[in-house]
Amino acid sequence: MPDHWHGLIHLRESELSKVVEAMKSRVTKALRAEGRVSPVWQRAFHDRAIREDDDVKAAARYVIANPVRAGLVARVGDYPYWNTVWI
Repeated sequence: MPDHWHGLIHLRESELSKVVEAMKSRVTKALRAEGRVSPVWQRAFHDRAIREDDDVKAAARYVIANPVRAGLVARVGDYPYWNTVWI
């Protein structure tokens, strides 16, 4: 997405806030290395916990269909980051 990120993260012993902080840091450093100087991320993030009894496949399908809904690609397979271990 051009203005936000959706993803599924499988947490083991890590805290979500630490994982998100590390991911935001790495992406920001990579973008700054390419010359981007404006803020990249908002301070907060929204999350939804998926429990064992929830449908992980449905959540994964929702996430990978976002580029189609946003009009970035015509088909899910056209988006370079569509593949997931949960499908």
